[in-house]
Amino acid sequence: MAKWNGFGRCKTRLSRDIGKINSAHVQSVMTKHTISVAKALQRIKPIHISIAISGLGGNNCRKWSRQLGIKKFNLQGKGCLGEKMKRQIIINKKFCNQNKIKNIIFIGTDLPDLCHLDLLNTIKELKQNDLVLGPSNDGGYWLIGLSEKIISQHLHLPFINISWSKETVLQNTINNFSSTKLKYKFLNQKIDIDTIIDIENRK
Repeated sequence: MAKWNGFGRCKTRLSRDIGKINSAHVQSVMTKHTISVAKALQRIKPIHISIAISGLGGNNCRKWSRQLGIKKFNLQGKGCLGEKMKRQIIINKKFCNQNKIKNIIFIGTDLPDLCHLDLLNTIKELKQNDLVLGPSNDGGYWLIGLSEKIISQHLHLPFINISWSKETVLQNTINNFSSTKLKYKFLNQKIDIDTIIDIENRK
């Protein structure tokens, strides 16, 4: 899930402290890092990479995707983050079926500490769990991995009754699974870079 790193179009909270040019540069660097991590994993695992883009129209999304070296892309579309992620699953279902893809992993582009081992661990945990979550410092999550069981039978659960952009996102998500027998697993907590404080806390 990536937002175009245009001047004044991304990292608005961070831009208040370091300026729009610098915040756009930070977003660009983190996006490229995320993609490089995914590509590193692709060299050792048979995975497919797709980028879901916001902030650009169709033609410009295609151009930016090519610049990033990603063949498959989609527009995120309107709505909250949950609606956008659910939309990506729905529009990619045919592609997943054709390529026998069982699990889907969403990662954001705000993680300078992301490495391919995080993704390898997610793939490993999805063999024994229905849901994998990477908690973030702001009460949300930096990764969500969905098993075939979730995608085919319980797709609504990770995305309903959630106050998106609030510090309760992770807890709301867990609550959705509390009355089920579905298994979930946490990865290590990471810091999403949204403000200057997040950058300082990494030191």
